[in-house]
Amino acid sequence: MIVGTVRERKLEEFRVALTPASVADFVRAGHTVLVETHAGEGAHHLDADYAAAGAEIVATMEEVYARAELVCGVKEPQPSEYALMREGQAIFTYLHLAAEPEVTQAVLATKCIAIAYETVRLPDGSLPLLAPMSEVAGRMAVEEGAHYLKRPGPGRGVLLGGIAGVPPAHVVVVGSGNVGHNAVRIAVGLGARVTVVGNRVDQLRELDHQYAGRVATAISSPATIAELLKDADLVIGAVLVEGQRAPVVVTREMVRGMQPGSVIVDVAVDQGGCIETTHATDHDHPIYVDEGVVHYAVPNMPGAVPRTASGVLSALTTPFALEIANRGVDAAIARDPALAHGVNAYRGHITHEGVATALRLPYVPVERAMSGG
Repeated sequence: MIVGTVRERKLEEFRVALTPASVADFVRAGHTVLVETHAGEGAHHLDADYAAAGAEIVATMEEVYARAELVCGVKEPQPSEYALMREGQAIFTYLHLAAEPEVTQAVLATKCIAIAYETVRLPDGSLPLLAPMSEVAGRMAVEEGAHYLKRPGPGRGVLLGGIAGVPPAHVVVVGSGNVGHNAVRIAVGLGARVTVVGNRVDQLRELDHQYAGRVATAISSPATIAELLKDADLVIGAVLVEGQRAPVVVTREMVRGMQPGSVIVDVAVDQGGCIETTHATDHDHPIYVDEGVVHYAVPNMPGAVPRTASGVLSALTTPFALEIANRGVDAAIARDPALAHGVNAYRGHITHEGVATALRLPYVPVERAMSGG
């Protein structure tokens, strides 16, 4: 199979889908790998590194799309890529279609096979290709929040860990999953006072056990969240519903009740955001102030640490991409339920129920779409 990857077109996105080590895996398996020139430079992987691994370096993304049967990416296709996708071509990347109706329409119009990293699901319910970026984003959320609490700028001028004689900042993490766990780890490490609110008692129990009382936990309810936010210096939005738009659990009224200069980091912004006052920003202009509260809402947070993020992402996605390359797209989907669950669109049909529900589009199970039903 001909496998390709291009330089990411999303603003300030420095990650790359395939590292030279992954390219070598494909080449050893007998596949041709096309890499757009400079695709890996943001993560400090040079064209010479890819060529040494056996890749063919090509001049344009147009050539990659024209020749590749499988295109591996990091973020959703950008407008400059819409017309390059073609019927039957497999696009394997983070898609977040529930929050991206324009991308969804492009995917449907081109009749490509769109496989989303974030919905590849193992039998135990885990999301192996979303987990590593959730870990990165959760850890970064506290770092970014701590930065924007400082001055100069609109923050409160608070040191997250406090100092002798002055109490530490209060960090409220809304959501107790992978992002939440990693945000807690960094916040506790920096000495903050941490409260986690969630609706999974098992996850809250795990956090309570792990941190031996150093982290307060609370069952999620609107009243509980509103009360906690009044005292919060930093709020991390960490709510995920796989494949669907994130539910809004923090209302504008709750934000209005927060302390002026406090900070919100909405990690769920790539799925539409779990905080009503959130709208997407970017690495060039990452913050804005609404209701007196600083909001950080960059959808591709891990793009700021591309060397780390590309390494783990490529290592985990490559086995699935190799399965597609070795068996062919349809055979790989039919054989592997985890990969089948990742198929969000197949030749003009929405094949993920969560995406269909979020965008009010017809849902066709992937098995039926593949059979032409």
